[in-house]
Amino acid sequence: MNTPLWAVLSTLGAAVVALAVVEVVHQVLLRLGRRYVLLRELADHAYRPAQASMAIFAIEGGVRATAGTFAGRDLVVHLLTLAVIAGFAWLTAALALVVEDVALQTFRTDVPDNLRARKRQTQVRVLRRVTVAAVVVVTVGVMLTTFPHIRAVGASLLASAGIIGVVAALAAQSTLGNIFAGLQLTFSNALRLDDVVVVEDEWGRIEEITLTTVIVQIWDDRRLVMPTTYFTTRPFENWTRTGSAVLGTAEFDLDWSVPVQEMREELRTLMEGSHLWDGRVCVLQVIDAVGGTIKVRALISAGDAPTLWDLRCLVREHFVGWIRDRQPTSLPRVRAEVGDGANRLAWQWVRPSAAHDVRPGRRNIPMEPDDDARIFGGDPEGEARAAEFEGPPDPARPGGTRT
Repeated sequence: MNTPLWAVLSTLGAAVVALAVVEVVHQVLLRLGRRYVLLRELADHAYRPAQASMAIFAIEGGVRATAGTFAGRDLVVHLLTLAVIAGFAWLTAALALVVEDVALQTFRTDVPDNLRARKRQTQVRVLRRVTVAAVVVVTVGVMLTTFPHIRAVGASLLASAGIIGVVAALAAQSTLGNIFAGLQLTFSNALRLDDVVVVEDEWGRIEEITLTTVIVQIWDDRRLVMPTTYFTTRPFENWTRTGSAVLGTAEFDLDWSVPVQEMREELRTLMEGSHLWDGRVCVLQVIDAVGGTIKVRALISAGDAPTLWDLRCLVREHFVGWIRDRQPTSLPRVRAEVGDGANRLAWQWVRPSAAHDVRPGRRNIPMEPDDDARIFGGDPEGEARAAEFEGPPDPARPGGTRT
């Protein structure tokens, strides 16, 4: 029975049996995959690699068992061994892809509160790239060990390999630094997929994180390609580090005659009528008063950064019309006094008003501003915001007041 025909038929038969076993397992996984995501992903992604690896493994075993001795047998067996190693490496990489797909389906990012999902997705994607890279390196290393001459000369090349390794490490210092920086970013949660960031004065979102680069999609659909070491060595703004809700401002330079309280009430009315506002923060304050103008700042909140941008533009556009049409005297002006040397000017003879007299005993004078005039107080949100910027309680002060 040790004939060439028998060797060929037995080898092909072993390959057919291996393919039949893979097909049966594939059909079983397809049926069970209707209820289990993991099994469905295994059936989809591991089918072809399993066919290739099992068929080559069966052929290699058949040649070893039945082919006997023939010209070029060692070369054929060696090539089949290399193919088996490559096939199982392909299967291992496919299994890594299965794990990634299952994890990505488990952590959905198309929901409002997707902070945890984005963190896990970032880690899974980076780990998959590391795993695939490790599989390739290990596969090449195992293939090289199948060459006897390479193993034989390995000891004699140890010293020179050390020198070459040092040179290679110095040459690849930047690349290795980027790889370790990518791993650091992934597991320190300093940066995640879909995070909104400000980098190099550009506002955008993290589109992709690889082992060496970070792709930032800028708001106008440009792409900013940054090395991962940039985010570990230089400061940058992350607007969604702990959540997507953010605060934003709209500032106005106005005349001293502007009715601030009326403007504050107008802001509240505008926010309550807009679907862009998330209902958290609506504050208007005078933050500067120097020279001939005052600076009024509206602080507002939205559920995410794109919505906040539209909301800030809405506030600016609304108050441009409101000040122009209803408070034209509040527009910035440059004043010049024209009078005689005795300073007998009309404004000097106007009786002072008590509208802003905050001395004790005055009636109908509010001693505290309303909620829309305070960022760090007035409501539970403001009190919580103030507590985040206070120091630890001081036991030496009455009531343990924070320092």
